[in-house]
Amino acid sequence: MSSVMKLRDAPFGEEHGPMLTGEFAPIFDEQELKDLPIEGEIPADLNGVYLRNGPNQRFEPRSTFHLFDGDGMLHAAEFRNGKVTYRNKWVRTEGWLKNDERGAEGYWGVMNSVKGRPDKPMNDVSNTDVIGHGGNAVTTWYLAGVPHIVDPITLETKKAAPEYVSGPGKGMSAHVKVDEFTGELLFFDYFSEHPYMSYGVVNAEGTLVHHVPIELPGDRLPHDMGITENYSILHDLPVYHDEGALRAGRHKIVFNSEIPTRFGVIPRYGESDSIHWFEFSPCFLYHVVNCWEDGDEIVMVACRYMPARNADGSYDDQRTAKMIAHLVMDARLWRYRMNLKTGEAIEECLDAEHNVEFPGYNSAVTGRYSKWAYLIDHDPEILRWTGIRKMNTDTGETVGEWSDSHEHCWYSEPWFAPADNPESEDHGYVIAFVWNDETRIQQLQVFDALDISKGPVARVTLPQRVPPGFHACWMKPGQIENWER
Repeated sequence: MSSVMKLRDAPFGEEHGPMLTGEFAPIFDEQELKDLPIEGEIPADLNGVYLRNGPNQRFEPRSTFHLFDGDGMLHAAEFRNGKVTYRNKWVRTEGWLKNDERGAEGYWGVMNSVKGRPDKPMNDVSNTDVIGHGGNAVTTWYLAGVPHIVDPITLETKKAAPEYVSGPGKGMSAHVKVDEFTGELLFFDYFSEHPYMSYGVVNAEGTLVHHVPIELPGDRLPHDMGITENYSILHDLPVYHDEGALRAGRHKIVFNSEIPTRFGVIPRYGESDSIHWFEFSPCFLYHVVNCWEDGDEIVMVACRYMPARNADGSYDDQRTAKMIAHLVMDARLWRYRMNLKTGEAIEECLDAEHNVEFPGYNSAVTGRYSKWAYLIDHDPEILRWTGIRKMNTDTGETVGEWSDSHEHCWYSEPWFAPADNPESEDHGYVIAFVWNDETRIQQLQVFDALDISKGPVARVTLPQRVPPGFHACWMKPGQIENWER
């Protein structure tokens, strides 16, 4: 097959909106591909699996389409003994299986409905994040749904896991954290009735061992969280449903700059009343890089969504809400410090120049100090990631960057893959899928994490395009059940 591919620009018709056209158009083949063309060489000490989740709509939508609606599809690269195998497969959610039986889309999306609406049900598509836990991969959904357990090698969906969740919403946030020292998975849920949030811990064996309500001032739309060795950090952001739209069964976002951003620090097994809230300047926050403890302080490094401003410097709340709703990203690397002893809250911009998001790092030190983060440069107008950047979380300095073409490349979320016997936090590789809209070539690229500015040490060309998606992870052999199968 030729390495130059054509797009099905609008497989379902352009009336469903732009997120099913051009580069965002879905693919329809599930494949396992070996012996792919490689420029350079797959490092012998790179072993494990890179997994990336994202939306891939299977049937024609019932109305206007948003990326959050698309059926979850995993794309994976298995690295083993100097060779690589690519696989892709839809997550077999309950909704996917029902649609498969009817041969058509039976659900509504976020542009036309809200979660829990009986006359226009939404599909829990499990399309947002993927993370390793208990020997398997766990996929999750933007609006907090039931996690799904997937074989990280074959990508077969093993089961939905409602036993992971509990409480009013009976859901799990898109972004969960796994402490690789203990094997515990930590999560939150959010919903539109009191107390509006809950927080839980699932042990390494997959049993829910702690779950408590978290009272918020009202309906909120948080996205991520953080953990340290002893604490979890929950987010209360000034972003919520428009009350009138919610009553009418529609999804409309409000940003209110008169409400501060709050981060709540709670002991890992803390009760509801043990949470300590810290106030910061109003913003939205999609993604945390990592968190750790520094004496009495909790440190959180994140990508702060920059609210839009009017000409006089005041917040433009309406434009900010529209930016968030339409995935127009403008973010900066930011550091928050929360002193548990004095109550002091300090925030600072680490790098004011670069619009960076979708961070990866060495997940072996989740909840512990990490010096390095691997982020993507963001096209501010569309969900296109134009290059990879290695940044110092102490100083905000860029120490390495790469793009084949800022004008034409679409990178996936990069993740750090440690070498087999790492000698430092950044001794290993950075993995990403890259589509070039000019050459129509799809690659999987492998970088030396010590110096990504050298460019890829290996380029694997795929005969199938990987549409833009959301989040990724790296699973080491020791994290994968039956790696030696």
